[in-house]
Amino acid sequence: MLSKLKIALSTLVAGATVAALTAFATPAPTPAQTAANAAPAAPMSAAAHAAMSAPAAAADPAAIVKKESSSTADHSKFKELQKDFKSGPEITKACLTCHTEAAKQIQKTKHWTFEFINPETKQKLGKRNVINNFCTAVESNQKFCNACHVGYGWEDDKFDFTAEENVDCVVCHESTGTYRKVPGLTGHPAYKDMEFPPHSGKIVKAPDLAKVAQSVGKTSRANCGACHFYGGGGDAVKHGDIDSTLKDPPKYLDIHMEKKGLNFSCGTCHMTSAHQVPGSRYAPTVAGANSKDAIPPHMRGKVDNSNPASCQSCHGNKPHPAKMTKLNEHTDKIACQTCHIPEYARGQATKMSWDWSTAGKLTPEGKPFTIKDSAGHSAYDSKKGNFVWESHVIPEYIWFNGKVNYTLSDTKLDPTHVVKINSFEGSPTDGKSMIWPVKVFRGQQPFDTVNKTLVAPHTFGNDDTSYWSNFDWDKSLTAGMKATNKPYSGKYGFVKTEMSWPITHMVAPKADALTCAQCHSKGGRLQNVKGIYMPGRGDNNHLLDMAGWALALLTLIGVLIHGAGRIYAHRKG
Repeated sequence: MLSKLKIALSTLVAGATVAALTAFATPAPTPAQTAANAAPAAPMSAAAHAAMSAPAAAADPAAIVKKESSSTADHSKFKELQKDFKSGPEITKACLTCHTEAAKQIQKTKHWTFEFINPETKQKLGKRNVINNFCTAVESNQKFCNACHVGYGWEDDKFDFTAEENVDCVVCHESTGTYRKVPGLTGHPAYKDMEFPPHSGKIVKAPDLAKVAQSVGKTSRANCGACHFYGGGGDAVKHGDIDSTLKDPPKYLDIHMEKKGLNFSCGTCHMTSAHQVPGSRYAPTVAGANSKDAIPPHMRGKVDNSNPASCQSCHGNKPHPAKMTKLNEHTDKIACQTCHIPEYARGQATKMSWDWSTAGKLTPEGKPFTIKDSAGHSAYDSKKGNFVWESHVIPEYIWFNGKVNYTLSDTKLDPTHVVKINSFEGSPTDGKSMIWPVKVFRGQQPFDTVNKTLVAPHTFGNDDTSYWSNFDWDKSLTAGMKATNKPYSGKYGFVKTEMSWPITHMVAPKADALTCAQCHSKGGRLQNVKGIYMPGRGDNNHLLDMAGWALALLTLIGVLIHGAGRIYAHRKG
């Protein structure tokens, strides 16, 4: 009780100010505003959604217009690249004649190893080790999943991680827009025209590898997005704040990436050194530089261990002008993203849930089928189960201190409760946490009912054990767990899961940031954030609320008396 009173009293002055501003200056939100908590961003047309959602078509090399570049090198003039390349590794060998250390650097990154050791929790993470609640696991499915590996040929555990020619240079550096790594080809592009997906009638054109090699330059949003936009099996599926609309976003969608504005590339914030890309969902930077436990934001030109991928690296810890001092008092507990990303999935809809337990239904003829929702998104797929999609989604808000713990394949779980794939730690009293926006992805997926662990299914392939070929969970799970070299009892069920994703992209213009009343009101954005007293939220501290209103009223009376006195003195004298 005493600690709550201390917290309450510490917010009294701020509460009185907010209460006064809310009561006397800010119109009360209408019922519609309270329900929505934000004015929706400008909607995209259905045609725009369809165009953005479709995979990028291969451009005609002859139609590509060469843009003016600040680079000191024109790679199209290099004789090493004026060859009739037959494969990706041949291009890499040519690149390495000049960029002698590049492959060695890449081979030390998580983009190459698909592994990451969390320095605090010591958990062994990365795509090779984490089971998620989207496509679930990479192991046994490398031939398909490794279309998003920055290399060539990783099909199984025999892959040579030391061979430098296996590194794919052009996937991150080409600028023609014609180069695409096709799922099922172990990280290679199509070397001849091919139909993909099979039986779809869609043709993937083989790129002109010489033109691709000669086009290389700095990485672009399109380069990074070739994988990150399509994580989880499709455009906008996974993150919610990253999708193909960020290739050329309008101002309302992302203030930093608008082409006519700042035109940031991903590398503007995720500034690399020796191909190491800062910014990690396994160990994110959460608190600002004013926290003694935080990795500080990077100062440009200074060599240290700081993290460039943070808002504070450019905006500092007091980003608001003097007339908005009260907002600067929020920055030690409120993440910038909480106010400045009012909704995610503003470019196109994102997947919000995935139920694997319903997969496997077939037509009377024994064929798999799909069902679309009213917006044209897949609502059911025999291979994957049921989905729910949403757009303009209000985030969920949590206390987060940067520490994330994962449920791995050897973690014991309780199937009577929702299993958290990753647990974001934090509290209002640990001195490290901030209130962060997150996307919480919900689903049902297979688990071992005897060992009480998550399991990795073998889904892709034409073999008899692939779920997408035979729709047999017994065979699929047995093969998948054998590939992971982890125990499997042979008994399975389905368990409800949740996975959280920090929302940090698609920063809106400042005019679209949250207003005070959207949080400081009953039913507001932070209604479910526990452990603090928030003025205006209806936190059931009647005595403190009355004291705040009394102080606000006395403040107003004092201002009026002072003003009247000044007017009287002016007229008299």
